[in-house]
Amino acid sequence: MQEHVPAGQLDEATEALEELAGVLADDQSMEDALRQLAESVSRVIPDAEDVSVTVVTPEGASTAAATDERVVAIDTDQYAAGNGPCLEAARTRRPVRATREDGRRRWPEFARAAERADVCAYLSAPLVIDDDVIGSLNLYSSRESAFDPFDEALLRLFTTAASTTITGFRRYDRSRALIRHLQTALGSRAEIDQAKGVLMAAHGIGDSEAFARLVAESQRHNTKLRDVARNLLASVRRP
Repeated sequence: MQEHVPAGQLDEATEALEELAGVLADDQSMEDALRQLAESVSRVIPDAEDVSVTVVTPEGASTAAATDERVVAIDTDQYAAGNGPCLEAARTRRPVRATREDGRRRWPEFARAAERADVCAYLSAPLVIDDDVIGSLNLYSSRESAFDPFDEALLRLFTTAASTTITGFRRYDRSRALIRHLQTALGSRAEIDQAKGVLMAAHGIGDSEAFARLVAESQRHNTKLRDVARNLLASVRRP
């Protein structure tokens, strides 16, 4: 009987990961994707009554998604204290499983917050991409005997999915920022070209000299070149 349980869980894990891929294909936000992932972990691993996703940035740690607000409060106390299973998993790059007694001894502030929420066992696994730790995936249970090596192995599947999700959205955000910069640069280039054309027509000068005059005006007033071009065009359009 025991042998059929892991197989069933693997089927559920596969289905959950396929659902997550559908969320990404639908162009949802990172929060939606990570919330879907947290709910999937909770469904696939029976002892995981609640799940959260910790994201670590240079500004600090934060909870990007959770199945219940009570674990957000536990995570927040952990971040404030600077220690706990989520942060230890991120620091050591190794899964961390602990019981209520372990927590009292190793992370007293975190343990007090966990006990208030009736959490007796926790399992956290690091989220790593390209050798950089970006957070952890965290499981909470009211059963002290919760989580076994097979649960830990299943969790690794989901940490890979979570890491890929976070990285993908970060790359998407960087791409959008780059596109905005390019659009701004192209708009500025068009205005500068128009301003050069105005100077060339008004003074009977060539392209290079017109550009040199714009640059000289920019340096004289310590103003960006695109602003000099805009001011010139505005003055021409003004009645």
